[in-house]
Amino acid sequence: MTTAEKIGVQIPEILLPGKDVDLHKWAVIACDQFTSEPDYWDRVEKLAGDAPSTYHVILPEAWLNRPDRDERIAYAQARMQEYLDKGIFEPHKGFVLVERTVGNEIQTGLVVALDLENYDYNKGSKSLVRATEGTILDRLPPRMQVRRGAPLELPHILVLYDDPNFNVLNPVLEQKHALPLAYDFDLMEGSGHITGHYIEDEALLNGIIENIAGLISADAYREKYGEIEDADTSPLLFAVGDGNHSLATAKAIWEELKPAVGMDHPARYALVELVNLHDPSLQFEPIHRVMFHVGEEFRQALLAYYEPNILEYPAATYEDMKAAVLDETREGQRVGLITPNMYYVLRFEDPIHNLPVGTLQEFLDQYIQDHPEAEIDYVHGDDVLEKLGTEPGNMGFYLPAITKDNFFKSVIMDGSLPRKTFSMGHAEDKRFYLEARRIL
Repeated sequence: MTTAEKIGVQIPEILLPGKDVDLHKWAVIACDQFTSEPDYWDRVEKLAGDAPSTYHVILPEAWLNRPDRDERIAYAQARMQEYLDKGIFEPHKGFVLVERTVGNEIQTGLVVALDLENYDYNKGSKSLVRATEGTILDRLPPRMQVRRGAPLELPHILVLYDDPNFNVLNPVLEQKHALPLAYDFDLMEGSGHITGHYIEDEALLNGIIENIAGLISADAYREKYGEIEDADTSPLLFAVGDGNHSLATAKAIWEELKPAVGMDHPARYALVELVNLHDPSLQFEPIHRVMFHVGEEFRQALLAYYEPNILEYPAATYEDMKAAVLDETREGQRVGLITPNMYYVLRFEDPIHNLPVGTLQEFLDQYIQDHPEAEIDYVHGDDVLEKLGTEPGNMGFYLPAITKDNFFKSVIMDGSLPRKTFSMGHAEDKRFYLEARRIL
């Protein structure tokens, strides 16, 4: 077995449009973005027009509930075949080095194919490739309908690997000047600039694969995560950062096909972009919680649930509360509690989860199950949290952001993180459809 096979990485044949295709119109943002802003997708449709565009081969989730959904899916698959028949694609065997402006930073990634035999999105997974958040199975059927029978895949999946020393990318960047240019253009809707280079040299490709494999060597794994159970037999190499439900869809379709087609089939693999967790463009922002239709009895139930392993103390101001939660010199896991009349800091002693959000979410899920009148929402931004949390009948929870040093370790120890644990960039910064690969 080769090193590539051991780590579930395949060198794919990547399809990119030829020089006659306007890439500014071709590349479209991930289908699960701007779902509440149909005007965005109307603008994309108008810009794409009749030109070759990934807009014509996807189903924006803003249109999921439209009565013509099935017709749109059939249209998308027909356009895929049309693009193949017209020969608009040029094939390239290898990886693609991607550089994309994200805010004031450059995000650098590698487009590769991952073996779906090494991916398991179920809770408690010990596979090489794992989901970072819980997979909602109800979200898979419409995605499966799009992929089932489609001749092409176009990925918007970002998969993270933990390489604090940049061992994987540094040798590639040192040779970037010699790599053939794949694309270089501005993305639509003000989403920045993107440049790609082909990586086709066999020695460089093999070096990348060996360096990726080195991330889960016994010494490297122990240095990053300490003594972890099953580290030698079930290490975590890749964690899905964005697009988990799309990767889960690819896995589900592969499981459907496998009994009929055998193991040597292109649908066994999925095209993704690998991004180093320590890329400076990646900023993990916390997602806070707000409870609605609750009162003092909710707070008392919270304290009773964690008794005797919880301490509660008041904070004079919202800023004082936040400072206490974020103070890394203090022991224990800490969460801020905002009520209509007071700010509190909660400290969990001897928690069973590696992250405060996991410890807290256990109670919230149970409370909502037992009190159907209560509701929860997940909010971004400190100002929004304070506004909502201080309104009568509400309470808010201020959560610290997950740190990069703790990200993989938390997935290893706790499995998939609670839903809405973190946000990774703004909507306009999400991956665009660009590269394609045959899956039939």
